[in-house]
This record gives sequence, structure tokens and C-alpha cells, in this order.
Amino acid sequence: MSTHVSGSFNITMTPATTPQRSGRTTLGRMLLDKVYKGDLAATASGEMLSAVTDTKGAAGYVAIESITGVLQGRQGSFVVRHAGTMADGKQELSIVIVPHSGTGQLEGISGTMGIRIEGGQHFYDLDYRLPGAR
Repeated sequence: MSTHVSGSFNITMTPATTPQRSGRTTLGRMLLDKVYKGDLAATASGEMLSAVTDTKGAAGYVAIESITGVLQGRQGSFVVRHAGTMADGKQELSIVIVPHSGTGQLEGISGTMGIRIEGGQHFYDLDYRLPGAR
């Protein structure tokens, strides 16, 4: 059985390289720094690769993010993998905890994360499982 938690986060994205054009698409690489609040009190860092096309609202990205902090009283870290696309008013996003990436009291963690943006604020929804947790 999985546990559902949620909260907000702040994100800072810094270009890691100069964007490159490839046909109708601009390719970019960004460094990510996040601060999670709520049931997950943590900091995170990572890297994102993006592809933004000349068609308004059409893009894709992948990212790897390492999260370190406290999840419902358990100290440790884990890594998530992002894969997202958007086009024609539709979005697809998959954020998965990388298997066997958990450390400390989060060793063995698995699950998925969702991201919502409401009124310019970022929110997360994390569904996770821990061995032996109730």
C-alpha cells in the first residue's frame, strides 16, 4: 500500500549551457535547485534537458533530481527521474523514484510524483512505498 503526501516547492533554474538550435527546436540544459515544504521537507538539485519547438506550447524535457531531507519524519535521500511532453494543450508527465536510490531511513523507497502549478505556485503530490512502513 502506498502513502500519499503533498506540499509546495520553490525552484530555481540556471542555464548550464548556451541553448542550441536544431531545426525548429531549441535544445537547452538547466541546473535545478529546489526547496520542498510540507510532508517532504527537503532540498534538491538536478539537471534538465529540454527541447522547445517553434510551435507555441510544444516542448519536451527529461531531468534527474536528487532529493535530500525528511519525508514524514524519515531522514534520507532518493533520486527521481522526470520525463514530460506538452503539445496542443495536453501534457504528459512521468516522475518516478529511481529504484534502489533511497538512503538512510528512506532506503528501499519506491513510487511516483506529480507536479501541479496553481496561481504561479508549484506543488507536488508524492505517492510512495517503504519496506516495513505502515
